[in-house]
Amino acid sequence: MALVLLPGLNNLIEDISEEKKLPTQVVEAALREALLKGYERYRRTLYIGISEDPFEEEYFNNFDVGLDLEEEGYRVLASKIIVEEVESEDHQIALNEVMQVAEDAQVGDTVVLDVTPEKEDFGRMAASTTKQVLAQKLRDQQRRMIQEEFADLEDPVLTARVIRFERQSVIMAVSSGLGRPEVEAELPRRDQLPNDNYRANATFKVFLKEVSEVPRRGPQLFVSRANAGLVVYLFENEVPEIQEGSVRIVAVAREANPPSRSVGPRTKVAVDSIEREVDPVGACIGARGSRIQQVVNELRGEKIDVVRWSSDASEYIANSLSPARVEVVRLVDPAGQHAHVLVPQDQLSLAIGREGQNVRLAARLTGWKIDIKNSQEYDQASEDSVVAELIAHREEEEALQKDAEERLAAEQATRAEEDARLRELYPLPEDEDQEEVEPEETEEEQQESIINTTQEEDEAR
Repeated sequence: MALVLLPGLNNLIEDISEEKKLPTQVVEAALREALLKGYERYRRTLYIGISEDPFEEEYFNNFDVGLDLEEEGYRVLASKIIVEEVESEDHQIALNEVMQVAEDAQVGDTVVLDVTPEKEDFGRMAASTTKQVLAQKLRDQQRRMIQEEFADLEDPVLTARVIRFERQSVIMAVSSGLGRPEVEAELPRRDQLPNDNYRANATFKVFLKEVSEVPRRGPQLFVSRANAGLVVYLFENEVPEIQEGSVRIVAVAREANPPSRSVGPRTKVAVDSIEREVDPVGACIGARGSRIQQVVNELRGEKIDVVRWSSDASEYIANSLSPARVEVVRLVDPAGQHAHVLVPQDQLSLAIGREGQNVRLAARLTGWKIDIKNSQEYDQASEDSVVAELIAHREEEEALQKDAEERLAAEQATRAEEDARLRELYPLPEDEDQEEVEPEETEEEQQESIINTTQEEDEAR
């Protein structure tokens, strides 16, 4: 058959390559596979309404498509085995037929034949299949390249540029490195900062959250401005002591999108120093607040509290409630990580924070349940009574949970014993096939065997 012409084939491949940010050879491979699927659909449509589809799933595995970029067209090729008597015309060819053009042909050899159908015969259904498969293959290649490019990034923070807006999401252009092509990433509404101004071509630092597949949209990068990892990255870049390892960030609690508009974004960062002479809080704040100000500016004015971490839970909890002044921290239920924090009357609102934000972040930072109490009105006896009831309730729930786990373990053990007993009574075929392995001799048995052998040799002499 003649070459099926595709005018503008080279331009098509180049345009797709540029639009999808894919190498031309990848686009060519996807086009060949799509045309092959289209040919397969063409062959199957010949039997519609006449008889049942005779083709198995792997029937067309010996077919391929060859692109001719110079002539701008394609051919469908079939690899056929030379046989004496043909049983399948799509997979075999008669020896006498081949010998008409190649006298040295032998049975068992493989020849490649042009089986391209006429362009008019290809059909609308086959063309539609080709288009669909090409789009799918290009999406698959995009996903594979994006996953390979971004999945193993050592630095999950990228510089992103605003391209456009889709519903409540911001579509941004990101790159994994210098010289790499830009890829679209989505910044969902929940990951945006309320103080950001997402205008066209504006640039931001974003945290790469995940690479996932979106139905009907293909591969997609999801980035965040609200992730705590972004705060860690910014401090690491602004504080040399963190880069050197003398200061470390122990924990971060962030509320980038507060539940109420009257409350602004806020973050608490707990830091510790490896070297005693280094002040971790001072190192992060910098001279006259220069270092922390750079972080605040990047986060568009977000309030950041840097507190000192401590292995002493009471001290750590008191520090976490900064800037409030704490009088006493009572660890009323250490096992349940429950603490009462006593503060003066004038520090109550500051310790709790607007709509409870300060104590909420302190609880996330420390991992303790924190109750702020007025030190002047605190009745320790009544509070201890309430806590005792809570502890009893918690211990009861833990006991029930433990009992349920023990019952489950016992049931599993009983089931395993029953399975073993049944296996002894009714061995499985693989058990019967296994040869019995003799137990290895102990060291004493080996020594005894050597002695007996030596005695037998002496008697023989």
